[in-house]
Amino acid sequence: MAISALDLFKIGVGPSSSHTMGPMLAGYTFVQQLGERIDDVASVHVDLFGSLAATGVGHGTDRAVVGGLLGHRPDACDPDDLQADVARVNSTNTITVGGRELPFEWASNISWHRDFREHHPNALDITAFDGDGDVVFANTYYSIGGGFIVDEEQAEAGETGVVDVDVEFPFNNGAELLEMCEREGLTVAELVARNELAWRPEAETRAGLLKIWETMKACVQRGCEQEGFLPGGLRVPRRAPELHRRLNARNGVPNLITQTFSAMDWVNLYALAVNEENAGGGKVVTAPTNGAA
Repeated sequence: MAISALDLFKIGVGPSSSHTMGPMLAGYTFVQQLGERIDDVASVHVDLFGSLAATGVGHGTDRAVVGGLLGHRPDACDPDDLQADVARVNSTNTITVGGRELPFEWASNISWHRDFREHHPNALDITAFDGDGDVVFANTYYSIGGGFIVDEEQAEAGETGVVDVDVEFPFNNGAELLEMCEREGLTVAELVARNELAWRPEAETRAGLLKIWETMKACVQRGCEQEGFLPGGLRVPRRAPELHRRLNARNGVPNLITQTFSAMDWVNLYALAVNEENAGGGKVVTAPTNGAA
């Protein structure tokens, strides 16, 4: 199965593509599927199963689902707006779903179950009820890795969440890729660009890649500026801002060719900045997952 570069490198939020991005997309998708039936809804309930329940607090799974229900999409949300909106739900005990304000108490509207569902260890149910307690709409979602999700029907059919297409140059490993490049007289980038045409026009792929690059740069920049502590009870301080100040005070951004060791200090800073942004729920790019990024 071929995977597009725009699926491999996806914009989303940290700290986990499986336990944060996927559940947020599930919440967002649920609202889209609910559609006009929102007018009949009096409450929503979220059930987290398996790994989502076991590590959900540390990975912000509950906050991610709530963010999705609020209308935030992993690839489009602003981390500051997301955190503020989710905090408002917690403080007001209300949630706005599809433009409709509903009562929502964190402790009673989100349930955690350590048992596993059949299709995948990362499962969640979202259910909308009317005023009489009858189900208006419900669906089960599986976060299958890399920010991809499938619902119950798709899981039953064995779907993966990836759009499968026939590309011009199919390959299964690096050796096949290099052999094709040599045979066709193409660089790796040129061959992959030809394959991307199976999903979309060249201009759309270029625009998508430039957006990914801008997101990567913004992630590094924000990570170098955000002060304070990372989420969790250990009060781990962010280290990137202080390291950034020290490197700037020393001699500014180095010439990356002539000052190799100094350049490595900056590479380490950028890696640390992205690491801390991911841990803090910031906007990152999967490569191909949040952990790998």
